[in-house]
Amino acid sequence: MKVVLDTNVLVSGLLTAGGACGQIVELMLDGLFQPCFDGRILEEYARVLHRPELAIRSEDAEEILGTIRFFGEPIAALPFPSGLPDPSDLPFLEVAGAAQAVLVTGNRRHFPKKACKGVTVVTPRELLDVIRRSA
Repeated sequence: MKVVLDTNVLVSGLLTAGGACGQIVELMLDGLFQPCFDGRILEEYARVLHRPELAIRSEDAEEILGTIRFFGEPIAALPFPSGLPDPSDLPFLEVAGAAQAVLVTGNRRHFPKKACKGVTVVTPRELLDVIRRSA
């Protein structure tokens, strides 16, 4: 299964290991799905995961980034008509569309249905349900 993880999922997963996002991070590290990304997404991940105010250990951030680089699939994003409330979310939608991947976000309101034509957007809990049903 191909998945694009919104940055908030990674942050939440590293800060609250026992929650849905933490489980998603663990499943990614275990290879249960393939993260998809482009350079813009990797850059955002690195910038946010290393923010001092988040107090995420550098080793943990680097493990996540290394896993995504090594096991993930780099995608040449396709332009997507932007109707998103936050234009900085557009790379996630473009990569998900180009990869035919599921987009996972804790901020579903940032990805209104009419702006995400053809892209499946789910919450972390919904992704866990899909993975459990397919196991």
